[in-house]
Amino acid sequence: MKSILITGGAGFVGSSLAIDFKKTYPQTNVICLDNLSRRGSELNLPRLAHHDIKFVHGDVRNSEDLNKIGKVDWLIECSAEPSVHAGYNESPAYLINTNLLGLINCLEYLRQFGGQLVFLSTSRVYPIDPLRKLPLQAEGNRFVLKQPFSQLGTSNQGISELFSLEGHRSLYGATKLCGELLIQEYQKMYGLKAIINRCGVLAGPWQMGKVDQGFMALWVARHFFGGALKYMGFEGKGLQVRDVLHVRDLFNLLQIQMNEDSAFETIFNVGGGLKNSISLFELTEMTQSIVGKKPEIGQDPITREADLPFYVTDNKKVMDKLGWSAEISVMQIVEEIALWLKENQATLKPLFQ
Repeated sequence: MKSILITGGAGFVGSSLAIDFKKTYPQTNVICLDNLSRRGSELNLPRLAHHDIKFVHGDVRNSEDLNKIGKVDWLIECSAEPSVHAGYNESPAYLINTNLLGLINCLEYLRQFGGQLVFLSTSRVYPIDPLRKLPLQAEGNRFVLKQPFSQLGTSNQGISELFSLEGHRSLYGATKLCGELLIQEYQKMYGLKAIINRCGVLAGPWQMGKVDQGFMALWVARHFFGGALKYMGFEGKGLQVRDVLHVRDLFNLLQIQMNEDSAFETIFNVGGGLKNSISLFELTEMTQSIVGKKPEIGQDPITREADLPFYVTDNKKVMDKLGWSAEISVMQIVEEIALWLKENQATLKPLFQ
């Protein structure tokens, strides 16, 4: 692991992984490439420089930007338009060109120069309609999955890799699934060694959250700084559930995978799991207890086209095969985000209002 290139390296996930790798393996040459298109990503540049991480201002859509970097041992593909709502009522060009053409350029870069790949895919490869048709019931302040679990890939632990891929999944999910298929072809045709993780919600400090992506940071920030919040969709009660994974737990998994040959042979669902699942209503209560503020929460019962009432990652496969599990609780994640906001109020307040 002499050299690592992280695309999307000034984003939340990319910069967090870069810093963790450099702190853990100080002799490794870590390079971050990013086009700085996301507001707030420029704030990570001093953090990268502080840890002696090289930053390259470039774009995965431009193969020359990758090629000029030269050979590396690993490429961790974090660059993406990450919003599941991207393309609705607008052009999908940036989404498709970044997520799909950008990956193709990364694959061609590795084919020419060598090196191994970590691809951060998404739980959004699983189609929307089958997930919406899961038998759910309101229990307390959240939705829960009802028994019997008649659909393949569902259990009391959530959604596994066996869940059906038949159906539409949003253009974001489609670009990621297409990416997985292309990687598998490069594995077979060119001998590329690649790790594919279907990640659920990732969270932690330095995530510049928005309504359509990074909701954990946004929710805590709106409590801290003020600003509009509302429960959207599914009758506007905030019962929808997702599981949350701290980005540091993802780093711990990558360390295992990048040193384990069996990790190249399959696709893993990776998330916080049932123990780290939370509804928006529960997140509100938790955030209010930590931040000490109780803003008014509005209600919008209209469900947007790509929204889901329930998704919890079944991590059994990655746990059994690699012995990994999430260690950082949702409460710790909220506490870390709140502390980060407090320590950087002047800089971050304009980004979250």
